[in-house]
Amino acid sequence: VLLMLCLWHMSRSLPPLGWFRAFESAARLQSFTAAAEDLDMTQSAISQQIRALESRLGCRLFDRKHRGISLTDNGRKLLPDITRAIESIQAATAPFQGHTNTNVLTVGTSVSIAQWYLAPALHEFMQSHPGVQIRLLTAVWPDETSDTTDVQIRFGPANSTNTHSQPLGDYKLTLVASPRFNKHRPPRRISNKQLANATVIQAVGTSDTWANCAERFALNPHVGSSIFVDTHGLAIDFARSGSGVALTSELIAAPSLADGSLVRVHPKLIDSNDGYSVTINSSHHQNTAQIFVDWLKKQISDYRT
Repeated sequence: VLLMLCLWHMSRSLPPLGWFRAFESAARLQSFTAAAEDLDMTQSAISQQIRALESRLGCRLFDRKHRGISLTDNGRKLLPDITRAIESIQAATAPFQGHTNTNVLTVGTSVSIAQWYLAPALHEFMQSHPGVQIRLLTAVWPDETSDTTDVQIRFGPANSTNTHSQPLGDYKLTLVASPRFNKHRPPRRISNKQLANATVIQAVGTSDTWANCAERFALNPHVGSSIFVDTHGLAIDFARSGSGVALTSELIAAPSLADGSLVRVHPKLIDSNDGYSVTINSSHHQNTAQIFVDWLKKQISDYRT
């Protein structure tokens, strides 16, 4: 009984595992927004869990800076042990997470890619490959192994990808808005005067903020109002609804630009620190995985031609 009481007390004294997952993902990807994509959570949930962990531990783990986040000394000390702990849990649970159907191609994907590329067109892939079954996972653990996913699509900094990852297009940012943005005609190049009366929509938690991107568009970095969202996919949703001008991923904006529900309000594209990449994990679905990745890359290429 005493042993059971001790174990019960220890379990109550430990922070929830989810807090450590949020910390590890944000530290690895150097971004709360990328961690939100990685774990299929909102950016605010990631931020809240990390703040809760910091409160429980009694120290700051991240420095929140205007251009992003960085680990504190305490964060750097904690990260290796947490990474090893998560890897140990993954290794321990891997035997129980095998594919229930050996004919299923399991794809772990960013929510934004699933929303703007897979949902509208995956049925066409299935019709062209009738023998393939696909399982989509958006709530995935960091660094999924081939035991759980055959294809992994991630959002994050370019330097966070491994040697087997392939970028899904260029890492570029664009300025877009609904055609209703200007009741007469959307501007081909938005002016500072027009911007002063508009709302800027931007994804938070990355270094690609309006404050440090505006000057590269030759625009005023100081705007009256902003809408901050967790993903580039949400930025597209808000821009399409007419809520304002979105600073967003050119790759995620491409389908909406193609169907006319969004228009560019500036001709320039600027380099982004973050983007989307795909990795084929070594598995018995190697050939099918390559066919799927080739199809996805063609979908992306077709929107740009």
